[in-house]
Amino acid sequence: MAPLYERLGGEAAVEAAVVLFYDKVMNDAKLAPFFRGFDLHDQIVRHVTFMTRAFGGRVAHEVNLASAHKNLVDRGLDDGHVDVFVRLVGEVLSDLGVSDADASEVRAHLEASRAQVLGRSP
Repeated sequence: MAPLYERLGGEAAVEAAVVLFYDKVMNDAKLAPFFRGFDLHDQIVRHVTFMTRAFGGRVAHEVNLASAHKNLVDRGLDDGHVDVFVRLVGEVLSDLGVSDADASEVRAHLEASRAQVLGRSP
C-alpha cells in the first residue's frame, strides 16, 4: 500500500487541505484568537511541512512541535483546542472526499502528536 501522503494526493492535496483547514480555523471562535496577528501564509507553509512529514512525505527539516507551539500553550492552548483542531481536520478531509480509512489514519497521526504539541513530552 502506498504511504498516506501519496494516497491523499501528495503535496498539492496536502496544501489544499491545509488552506481549507485554516479557512475553518479563522471562522472558529475557539481557535481563531490563537491565529489573529499571525502571518497565515507562513503558518500554512509550516503546517504543510508538518502534515507532509506526519503522513510519510519528505521534508527538508524536522520541526520540534513543543517549541513550535510553546507560545500558543503559554496563551492557553489545551486539549479542548486540540480536539477542535482534530475535528476541523476531519471536516476538511470529509469535504475533500478522503476515505474513512485514510481520515482515521490522519486523526491517529494528529493524536500521536498531541502530547508534544501541548508540551507534555519532548
